[in-house]
Amino acid sequence: MEKVRVRFAPSPTGPLHLGGVRTALYDYLFAKNKGGEFVLRIEDTDTARYVEGAEEYIEEALEWCGIIPDESPKKGGKFAPYRQSERRDIYDRYTEQILKTDYAYIAFDTPEELDAVRAEFEAKGDVFSYDNKTRNRLRNSLALSEEEVQKLLDEKTPYVVRFKMPIDRTLNLEDIIRGHSSVNTNTLDDKVLVKNDGMPTYHFANIIDDHEMEISHVIRGEEWLPSLGLHTLLYEAMGWEAPQFAHLSLILKPDVSTLINKENIDSITKSFTEEFVAKNNEFSFEESAALIKSFFSEVKSPRFKSMLGENEKDNSLTASVKQFLKKGLSGKLSKRDGDKFGFPVFPLNFTDPKTGNVSKGYRESGYLPEAFINMVSLLGWSPADDKEVLSLDEMAKEFDLNKVHKAGARFSKEKSEWFNHQYIQLKSDEELLQILKSSDLNINMEDEKLLKIIGLMKERATFPNDIYENGKFFFEAPASYDEKASKKAWNEETSAILGEFAENLGTIEYTSENIKQAIHDFAENKGLGMGKVMMPLRLALVGELKGPDVPDIMELIGKEESISRINNAINNFK
Repeated sequence: MEKVRVRFAPSPTGPLHLGGVRTALYDYLFAKNKGGEFVLRIEDTDTARYVEGAEEYIEEALEWCGIIPDESPKKGGKFAPYRQSERRDIYDRYTEQILKTDYAYIAFDTPEELDAVRAEFEAKGDVFSYDNKTRNRLRNSLALSEEEVQKLLDEKTPYVVRFKMPIDRTLNLEDIIRGHSSVNTNTLDDKVLVKNDGMPTYHFANIIDDHEMEISHVIRGEEWLPSLGLHTLLYEAMGWEAPQFAHLSLILKPDVSTLINKENIDSITKSFTEEFVAKNNEFSFEESAALIKSFFSEVKSPRFKSMLGENEKDNSLTASVKQFLKKGLSGKLSKRDGDKFGFPVFPLNFTDPKTGNVSKGYRESGYLPEAFINMVSLLGWSPADDKEVLSLDEMAKEFDLNKVHKAGARFSKEKSEWFNHQYIQLKSDEELLQILKSSDLNINMEDEKLLKIIGLMKERATFPNDIYENGKFFFEAPASYDEKASKKAWNEETSAILGEFAENLGTIEYTSENIKQAIHDFAENKGLGMGKVMMPLRLALVGELKGPDVPDIMELIGKEESISRINNAINNFK
């Protein structure tokens, strides 16, 4: 078997999306499974869309995920450089080579000339395409004489290099995930291979780089499927053997019914309304918001989807909103979905250098890298026995491109949180202690006590910070008491009962076991049910009827603090 070499080749045009992370991960897992090599290449030829800091972000994100390349711009390697902007001399050499074949030609058409031709086609109800039916009437080296072409070159007239698509050929294409397909070349246009600044487009640069770097398998998103025919022909034109291709399905938007509730319906409605009115400014914000909210109020109803169906009685606003929601609630997961529904779609926080806007990342939202990457791995791939919790090494041992799904994978916020909860439970208390100490919570407590709190609270935690947030009563006395819990736990006798119990605390050695026995003995001696003591005691200590065992809470906060909280509650309920 040939040496397996795969590459992840993002463009530094913004932060790394969830879909990009999955592509990088599948590249990495496939390489490790086959004993091969994983290459990171930065495709930065699109200077117009370049975003400052994006390349550094990509490298940091992959490192946080544990997806470490064998070769990269940062690490180097025998096929350096790994930035396309630094490979211009290589591209120039191959541009000369392809122009000597019958697969490419130069075109001098200006944007204005092409716009005029496009308008001419549209006036007849046709769609213009630069292809085998039109190229011989346009300003290029196929239609002009050698003398005219040379004159234009001597005058340094700007030109692009286009691929000369063969006429009426059926291409038989193979994909590891999707199997066999075919396409007729008459349906494909003559794509630009080299721009008028001399830099290659993605189509040409990526096949040159893949050949030069000895890439054996190209794993990429399904948005590149329409380009597979062109890329296959480019390999043919250059006389090179093409790599094997595998096109990954889309990551789809989550089921909206799992995301909208009474607490967030107003904020989600506002986000959708702002986007809707920006696109349909003939409608007022207030009317649009009221209608969108009326649909979202029924989101958990079985008839929600049918409600978005067309109806001849719909007025223009209703029809427009329905169309907008149908499109906005289906299809590919986007950054806007995360903004609207309150979950990250990027691995790390990203600050837009132009606007200063911050896009939330999984790392800063409290996700563990192991949990994040485990969740991403199952968005389109199933390991044996439907296992769900796997380490990166376990994934690599099992990964098989033949088991990657053809259908789109639906993202689930609930599932991503479930994974994080699982990995919190797998962490030792000592590991979680270090995570909490490195957070911005500024917890001022000795490690020994904090370790005990972690042990008591981590079972209920989805995120590391939940240990603190759900256990705030360990760090500070309650400032108020839950109204519903108060009615349930406190009556006119409770103050006297707890006051007497607090007096007894001064005589015992303050351990959880002794406190538990003291509560039991006190209740028994007074002829009280345990609930008559335990419930109001929990309320006094916590402010709510929640938390771990009361004796454990009391031991950790100490005797003095326990008595103080009991007395505060008694004074509050007088």
